[in-house]
Formats: sequence, structure tokens, C-alpha cells
Amino acid sequence: MSESPQLSSELLSGDEAIALAALHAGVRLGTGYPGTPSTEILETFDRLGGRAQWSPNEKVALEVGLGAAFGGARTLVTMKHVGLNVAADPLFTATYTDLAGGLVLVSADDPGMASSQNEQDNRHYARAAAVPMLEPIDSQQAYDLTLLAFEISERWQIPVILRITTRVCHSKTIVRPGATPHLSPEPGFERNIPSRVMIPAYAKPAHRRLREKIAAIAVWNDAQGPNQVFDGGSELGIIATGIAAVHAREAAPHARLLTIGMTHPLPLETIRRFADGCDRLVVLEEGDPVLVEALGAAGIPAEGKPESFRFGELTVQRVRRILTHDQTPEPVPPKGKPPELCQGCSHRGVFEVLRDMNCIVAGDIGCYTLGVLPPFQAMDTCVCMGASIGVGLGLRHVLPEDQARRVVSVIGDSTFVHSGITGLAEMVYNPPATGHVVMILDNGTTAMTGQQEHPGTGRTLHHDPTGKICFEDLARAMGVQNVHVVHFQSEEGTLERLLKDLLSRSETSLVVARQPCVLAAPKIRFYEKAAADRLQAACPSQLADD
Repeated sequence: MSESPQLSSELLSGDEAIALAALHAGVRLGTGYPGTPSTEILETFDRLGGRAQWSPNEKVALEVGLGAAFGGARTLVTMKHVGLNVAADPLFTATYTDLAGGLVLVSADDPGMASSQNEQDNRHYARAAAVPMLEPIDSQQAYDLTLLAFEISERWQIPVILRITTRVCHSKTIVRPGATPHLSPEPGFERNIPSRVMIPAYAKPAHRRLREKIAAIAVWNDAQGPNQVFDGGSELGIIATGIAAVHAREAAPHARLLTIGMTHPLPLETIRRFADGCDRLVVLEEGDPVLVEALGAAGIPAEGKPESFRFGELTVQRVRRILTHDQTPEPVPPKGKPPELCQGCSHRGVFEVLRDMNCIVAGDIGCYTLGVLPPFQAMDTCVCMGASIGVGLGLRHVLPEDQARRVVSVIGDSTFVHSGITGLAEMVYNPPATGHVVMILDNGTTAMTGQQEHPGTGRTLHHDPTGKICFEDLARAMGVQNVHVVHFQSEEGTLERLLKDLLSRSETSLVVARQPCVLAAPKIRFYEKAAADRLQAACPSQLADD
């Protein structure tokens, strides 16, 4: 990267550092779906003056980002690790295409499952989709590698994944920005059909070009990639990635350490030279043994961590245990206070009804997932975003009638927009013999990740008014036979009577249980008043006539 005047130092989280780097990189559009620990990236980018927007889901976010990159604009796409599963369809073909503008996809992994349903290791995507991957160890590297990712993306006309983890996302370290805003040319479209229309005739040569790109990037990574050696004794050499590199420096300050900033394609010759200077070589990595297995395949012998350390985040203490072969049982962490639905949350009344009616509840991802815990224990399945409707339909199709008529699918408003609409289409297209009941718990926000907007709120990421999806109108247009809206203030027993009626019918039904989130309600009222004030200022005479 080119040298430039140093800007003032700042104490930033990894998420904030990525947002600042995106601003300095001249990113023209940031897209994504909110998901911890990635959410703050686009919120910060918006606050800094960048153009950011929430998409209905990660697949759409990446597709919008691809379109912007095809138009010559630098684009940032953000999501948490499970979101990349949703975006995988366009990702695997996007690498075949030639981009005009840089595209960086941030995958925020969550080892230890602080707020996720699994702890998948998204480094596997780099190899599977043949996409370059960078992994910062702290906020400074989060800033630096974001800038570098755009340079790599534009040099080889390929998307680049920036993989971060919870600890890097949320920990704050000093960042010394070294860039002035990137002056990118005005976006414009130039036709390039063979590089962007992936029919077999064009995709076959595109695949060969992709492999040539990855080979060239590997050579570059060996020659000048973001890899750093910290000198130490030859008795112990450590190769580490991400936050594990920070832990390694504290746990073994006298060891030789190689940190790898680009983990796909690997700088194998750099690693080989480093290994030759060590009596013992240990690989430290959170999650799956991706790096140690890659070294083994390349004929570079190295120790990995025991299987027990595959689970959860690494810490300095855990790194010390790995280095000393200490496999005694780890101390059981003290139990904390279990999470619970907020007092006054409208979801509480819904789960009380579902519990008392002994429903079989196919649940979904959101703060309402806490309905599985006491005192409700009114959720029987939870797999991934949007799965509640499909899982509920599957149960309906196979269970005996007396059990099938107890099945209800419960999904939140943001989750419904994310990936529940296709489930509703499935219900209309392949209705079970007993019908089915879907409940949308509409609290007017994406509550679990910090009260972000979505297409069902009628407000943009910046909380300005925009188009709004009406769930009940959508359901009627799709052909759902019974559509009802229940408000939290409704007469006691209204929801229970309605559910009993719908569960007795062999028809398709949607119930929208609508009440703003108790935490978001004051903000929602503020946003609505601000919108009304702007409208009044813009056209007072028209409003008076109305």
C-alpha cells in the first residue's frame, strides 16, 4: 500500500476500524444484514458519512454489492458467519466473474457461540469458493487489511473475504490511520459478457482464469503478503492467525512467531522457511484445524491443538495449556444469569398462550428464541433463519392428525423478511392436509442485534422513511386463506380463541402479533415524529388540504 500522511490515533473496535478503513478506501456503498458480531460495521460507516443500507438478507446484500462492483464502485458487504451460508450461492459464482470495482465481504465468525446457533469456521469457504481471505489480529490490522483487501480485489478483479472473530470485532485497540480518502473514478458500466454471464460456455474458461488468479495471489502472498515474523528462540516456533496471534505473544513472549494475514492462499514458502528455523513448530488457530491440516498436506510438520480446544474461543491461559500439553479438564466457568425476554415484552403473552395450549412450536432465530426457556418452554425446534415455517410444514405433513393440529410456526418480523417469505410460498403451494398456522411476532425492529431497521419497518438504516412491506397484504396476495392481525392491547383471550379456531381448520393461516419492542418503542416514536415533521415542512399546504 502507498505511503501517506499519518492521521490522528484513535481507540477503535475492530468493527469500527473496518468502517473507518472503508470510508478512507472510498467505498461508495455498504450493504449487509445485521448480525452480531458484525452489526456495528455498517452502523459506524453510516455514522461516519458513508452510504450504508440493510438488505433483506445476506444473499441479497452480496448480489447488490456485486452489481455495484460491476459498475466500477468499491463496495463493502458485511454479515456474521452463518450469514455467509445464505450468501454462498452468489459467492461461489462471483469468484468466476471479473469485477470492475473492489468488493470486500466481511465474515464475522463467532467461536464460542456468544450469540449464534453454531460456531462454524468460515475459513472453509475460502478454499471451497476459491476466494482470497485476510484475517486481522487486532483493530490496527482490521483497518490495514481492509484497505489491502480492496487493492487485492481490484488488482485481480475478484471478491476478497475479510474474516474477523468476536474478540477482534469488539475489542478496542489503538489504530493509527495511514490513509487519506481514496479518490476513485466515477462508476460506469462497461460491457464484459464473457466475464459476467456465467453460462457454461463462459463459466468453463472463467474457472480456469480463477485458478490462475489464486496461483498468482499465492506467489504475491509469499513475496509481499501481510505476514510478520517476531524473533525469538529457535526452541519454539508458533504460527498463528487472528486473535490467537495476540494470545501467543503474551503466552510465549520468547518464542518465534509468524502471523499470517492472508490465510488463503497460504504463503507456503514463507511458512516453510520459518519452520526450518524452529526445533518445535506449533499452530495456534481458533476453530477447526484448517491451517495445521494445510501445512501437513504441504509436507510441513507441525503440532496442532488437542481436540478439546476446538470448541470455544482461545485465551492466553488456553494457549499456555496447548503449548505445555496440558489436557487436564478445564475449570467449569461459573454459571451466569440466564437471558430472558424483557419484562413487558409482547412475546411473553404469545408464549404463555402457546405453552398453555400445549402447541408444538417450530421456532426461529431472534430474541423470541428465549421463549424456549422457563417459565415458557414453548419452543420445540430452532435451526436457522426462516426455518420455522419449513420445519413446521414438515411436522404437519407426517405427524398423526391430533399432533399435526398442534403445530405452529413462530417467526419474527425481520426474520420473516430475511428468509420466511419462501416458506410462506411453500405453505401455499404444498399445504398439509391439516392446514398450518404461521405466527409473525412483529415488534417493529430487528431487536436481537440492537434494534436495526428492515423492509417491514418502513425506515432505512439511517431511520429515514422508505417503502414498507405489509405482511398481511403480502400473505393475502400469495394466497394464504386466513390472515389476522392481533395487537398486544387486544382483549384478554383474543389470541387463544383465534389460535384454537385456526388450528381446528384444514386451511393455511397467518397471524401477525403486532406490538413494538418495549426497548425500541421510544425510538420508533421519535423516528415517526421526525418523519412527520419533515413532511410537514416540505408540503404544509398539501397536508392542510388533505
